Amino acid sequence: MHRRIAMIAVAAAMAMAADASAQTRGVTKAEIVLGMHTDLSGVAATYGVTSSNAARMRFDEINEADGINGRKVRLIVEDNGYQVPKAVQACNKLINRDKVFAFLGALGTPMNNACFKDQFAAEVPNLFPLSAARSMYEPFNRLKFYSAATYTDQIRSAVNYFVTERGKKAVCVMYQDTDFGKEIIDGAELQAKKLNIKLVEAAAHKPTDQDFTAPITRLRQAGCDLILMGTIVRDSIVPYVTARKLGWTDVDFVGSSAAYDGVVGAAQGMDGFYAMGITEMPYPDSPVPAIRAFAERYKQRFNVDPNIGAVYGYIIADLAATGLKNAGPDLTLDSFIGGLEAIKGYKDIFNSPEISFGPQIRKGADSSFLAEVKGGRWTRVTQPLGF
Repeated sequence: MHRRIAMIAVAAAMAMAADASAQTRGVTKAEIVLGMHTDLSGVAATYGVTSSNAARMRFDEINEADGINGRKVRLIVEDNGYQVPKAVQACNKLINRDKVFAFLGALGTPMNNACFKDQFAAEVPNLFPLSAARSMYEPFNRLKFYSAATYTDQIRSAVNYFVTERGKKAVCVMYQDTDFGKEIIDGAELQAKKLNIKLVEAAAHKPTDQDFTAPITRLRQAGCDLILMGTIVRDSIVPYVTARKLGWTDVDFVGSSAAYDGVVGAAQGMDGFYAMGITEMPYPDSPVPAIRAFAERYKQRFNVDPNIGAVYGYIIADLAATGLKNAGPDLTLDSFIGGLEAIKGYKDIFNSPEISFGPQIRKGADSSFLAEVKGGRWTRVTQPLGF
């Protein structure tokens, strides 16, 4: 009698375990459902559209090759318009209606931050967001995975390189008065302290400012010979062109990956501008065969050349697929976390720094390289740099 009861108990436990596995949100025997909230209609749509396109393209390639451990990947994309209220609505839909397994490539620092509470309460991982803010992996949360060097890391590498290798002595900062700009200031201050130097001057501006003559004049009068740029696209172009038109040529300007953009490189008068990059530009005539092939496939499908956002989207989809593959056929949240933590020395096709995670490691890389605009194109100047 006792033996029969024990056997029944074991069978019940096994059934409950199988049922728990079957009930993993966003996972069926045939499918894994991922969600992305990104900008398809706002100021950052140039990144949101291309990153979501490229992520879909990578998952389609994987699905056509029999998927991952017998399952196909389906990506649901929602527009956050680069607005926090819309992002919260999109997140709620993905969590509660679509019941996605994980978020992938969510765009925007404040948009990610606004979704974290409800997202993590539902045990939905946040994978490789398109934001280089430290809050994407700090404080530690087992559901947060960020894959590249942060803005702070990038600026620290830039300061270290220009001071130690190029002899710069008067380091200054020009930055947006935003959370993004604070990341740049923090990086500059941290590395200046490490090198035992002081920042000479800092000038803040609003993202909507149009005229940069006053801050450029202020920085010039301070004798800056290196200006770290906490800027994105237009506010990278206008100050740099303004400085050169004013005849200020004995100073270097270097931005973060936020300024490492094809539009910035192609703008008139930008030759000589520097930025920190975390991956190669996807030029159709790239000397790297894999990048040329990617650019050709992307243009065939979407009838436009890829930009850097497309590169980011393709990488994060492939990285997510690597974690899913490592998790094995019995896909649960815990097995997936373990699959991501098992990623060591991951290399993409775009010559990015290697990516590794671990049980207590949620930032995959901390190095970036220096690139310069030459002839209207970004040219890589260094190998990956540290600080």
